[in-house]
Amino acid sequence: MIHGNQRSEGLPPGAGIALFLDIDGTLLEHQPHPDAVKVDDDLRALLSQAASALDGALAFVTGRTVAMVDRVFSPLSLPAAGLYGLEHRLTPDGPIEAADEPADMAAVADALEKEFHTAEGVYFERKGPVLAIHTRAAPAVFPAVRAAAQAALSSLSEGYRIVAGNAGLEFLPIEALKSAAIARFMEVEPFAGRVPVFIGDDVADESGFEYVNDEGGISIRVRPAGPTAASVTLPDVAAVHRWIEREVLAGVPDGDMGTASARRS
Repeated sequence: MIHGNQRSEGLPPGAGIALFLDIDGTLLEHQPHPDAVKVDDDLRALLSQAASALDGALAFVTGRTVAMVDRVFSPLSLPAAGLYGLEHRLTPDGPIEAADEPADMAAVADALEKEFHTAEGVYFERKGPVLAIHTRAAPAVFPAVRAAAQAALSSLSEGYRIVAGNAGLEFLPIEALKSAAIARFMEVEPFAGRVPVFIGDDVADESGFEYVNDEGGISIRVRPAGPTAASVTLPDVAAVHRWIEREVLAGVPDGDMGTASARRS
């Protein structure tokens, strides 16, 4: 694993990569409520310039819906996989392939919202087939939320799982994987034939790291709180921005990881 101001072997100059970016905790600092995030003009300009340098081979891969991504980053529009790959927009101005909320997921969401409606700081985010329960503003409530969610899982089809993240949990269909989202992009231009690079910060990003590793790319995790498949770590969101500036815009050869923190294991 790479830490520190050392170089990672094998990453080509910027023009040879396809860059996939998680959003919350990676490009933007986490906030107590998903709607509280702010994107400044500097970040929009950085991403726009990076997309241009990569001939368009830059995409968001996020648990947010594509529509929410567009609202957050407007007027910037980029290819995006939302809901862990259950939604796709393969080009900046292409159609969004979306998924609806199944009846059994709606019933579970209704029941859990009713159970925790008096719990201050707990926020439910209903995203079609995905239900996110945010407890960043109420960490003491998380064990109760997790227990209730686990009990509710039995009422859903066998195609669902629960993934606990940095500050909450999500009900996800089995097929909702960032690995599949990245693989879909890698089948089409301008991503096809490039070396994939994925930057994320959470447990839900691990399948993406594994896919990228298998494809000979570079996996980068921000602030890992435990074991990770990522081959590189970065200390914070600001370091991600600096990495994009150095690796993509400057096109540094041999993968100078700049602000990353120590060495490949």
